[in-house]
Amino acid sequence: MSDGRVVRVSEVRMEGVGKRLGGAWVLQDVSVSVLPGELYTLLGAPGSGKTTLLRMLAGFTRPDAGRIVVDDAPIDAVPPQERGIGMVFTGYALWPHMTVGDNVALGLRQRGARGDALARQVGAALERVGLGGFERRRPADLHGAEPLRAALARALALEPRLLLLDEPLGPLDPSLRDAMRVELGRLHQEAGITTLLATREPAEALAVSTRIAVLAGGGLVQEGRPEDVYWRPRSRAVAELVGGANLVPVRVLELREMGVLVETDGGARVPVGHGGRAWSVGERGLLCLRPEALRIDEAALVPGGIAGTVEGYVFEGGRARYDVAVPGALVRVEMLTSALAGRGFKPGDRVKIEVSPETSILLPAE
Repeated sequence: MSDGRVVRVSEVRMEGVGKRLGGAWVLQDVSVSVLPGELYTLLGAPGSGKTTLLRMLAGFTRPDAGRIVVDDAPIDAVPPQERGIGMVFTGYALWPHMTVGDNVALGLRQRGARGDALARQVGAALERVGLGGFERRRPADLHGAEPLRAALARALALEPRLLLLDEPLGPLDPSLRDAMRVELGRLHQEAGITTLLATREPAEALAVSTRIAVLAGGGLVQEGRPEDVYWRPRSRAVAELVGGANLVPVRVLELREMGVLVETDGGARVPVGHGGRAWSVGERGLLCLRPEALRIDEAALVPGGIAGTVEGYVFEGGRARYDVAVPGALVRVEMLTSALAGRGFKPGDRVKIEVSPETSILLPAE
């Protein structure tokens, strides 16, 4: 680091981790490996187990199965205060009766920091998150994303070997979330600390992560780079969780070297990626199409594609959004208005949806 600080970049392994609540498993057989310096995101709906995983890593909850290893050492028996882990909670957990400076200083005081050295460390942590000079303010005086920044300063002041972020953008207004996504990415890049983020927001996970673990039903259902999880989901649950997904019922007609040929209920034939799965001729599946990867044109002008009827249209300035009814599904198409070159379609128009094999994938018909 340019300021002379030494950052410990740690590796995390969760091996077959499970947790029971009230006799039922809320997490079962979860194994992940977080590489040094990663920003690794746990993405899932409420109740999927992502916060439970963070709490087990922090030491607030003990696993009922499996083990957690940090830097090749099991930590299940290590007290939370001795794990070298910083955590930002969903509500930020700032003490309202203390100043911002005193909140940031809490952990440093427990480590024995006092006097000028303590003041310098607190000031540096606040400067780092854009709150320089906020030492004497109270949490009640903070607005917008400032409480999150204060909570980040408190965690980073301890120079932890791991940083855990539990739904950090959840309390923010939508207008602030985009800016703070960028800020989280900047802080991670500057600090170099291995970071685990738990979120239910796919846009947040896709924007900042090096890798994403998708959780559903208390288990890990897919893991990979953001691009892979988005464009190559392995199941309907993942496809719908990470973004807008059109799912069109189809039947496998032909097996090909690079994919399969499928037929829609309306008779349209479409080449598509196999999604890493072995398919059989005649098998039913779901053609997964991302709205922004599709184009529509007048039915008479497109030799292939999926025929349908425009049912809805919304103009959003730089983008036009269409809902197109095809046999068995309603397909959303999002196109840049510049691509329409002054043309548009209205409800009732007969169109064809152009599908690219590179941006579509076949999923099991669950």
